[in-house]
Amino acid sequence: MERFAVAFTGPSGSGKTTLVEKLAKILIKEREVAIIKHDPKDKAVFDKRGKDSYRYSQIGAEVVVASSTRTTYFSKRNKDLDEIISMFNNFDILLVEGLKTLPLPRIAIFRNTIEESYLDCSEAIAIDDTINVEEYTLPSHIDVLDLNNTAQIIEWIDKNSKRV
Repeated sequence: MERFAVAFTGPSGSGKTTLVEKLAKILIKEREVAIIKHDPKDKAVFDKRGKDSYRYSQIGAEVVVASSTRTTYFSKRNKDLDEIISMFNNFDILLVEGLKTLPLPRIAIFRNTIEESYLDCSEAIAIDDTINVEEYTLPSHIDVLDLNNTAQIIEWIDKNSKRV
């Protein structure tokens, strides 16, 4: 099975989650989709205080909660990309939100302004009409995509995603 990955990055509030959600809804119609979301501020909550899985995860143990409809994995240990990928059995395309240091083709998402610090780790930018790209000097290797054109972004993903 061929499996591919692409990453999305950008400042808080730029629309990364919204774009990944839109793309996943389209891609999942024809492909197996997996998503990794970075939590840089370590604030995601996966269970409620007092529940068994919360109590177990607070110990620091690796915890799996299994039901007839889902399996949830709680870990208190940092994992590298290969370890994370190995947790997914089947996928055709992996969408990664954040994790700028991973060696994946990357689309940076911007609204209102382009933060140039993201350009060094990106191969493309996705912008909307709040940005006049002519006001910026972009590196020649950066593709400019329409943030609201999911078909164009999926075409870029199909051409540029990395086999993993």
